[in-house]
Amino acid sequence: MNNPMKRFDEVAMALALIMTGALWLAPAGLLPEGTWLAGAGAILLGLNAARRLRGLKASGFGVSVGLVALAAGIARILGADLPFVPALLIVFGVALVIRAATASGKSEGAPGAL
Repeated sequence: MNNPMKRFDEVAMALALIMTGALWLAPAGLLPEGTWLAGAGAILLGLNAARRLRGLKASGFGVSVGLVALAAGIARILGADLPFVPALLIVFGVALVIRAATASGKSEGAPGAL
């Protein structure tokens, strides 16, 4: 595996899966609501910090989503509600869909592959 960006992405995905599984196994009420969201934000921010430390390009979108997720998770843990966060996540999702739909003709994989 030569691509360090791919390696960082795979480690971040593995951490997200481990965290999700561990939180599902934890007894109900052991961890406060918002723990998963805060953890996901921390993983995204850590991924992009690791990229920058290695001289690779960080994802501005990943940093943005990581900050929002971390803030929302911490707010939820503290019992606060950030009502703008769901709208912000919808805007991020729509932006991703638009970006994918309007991407230039760069093709990945075999011809005709989605």
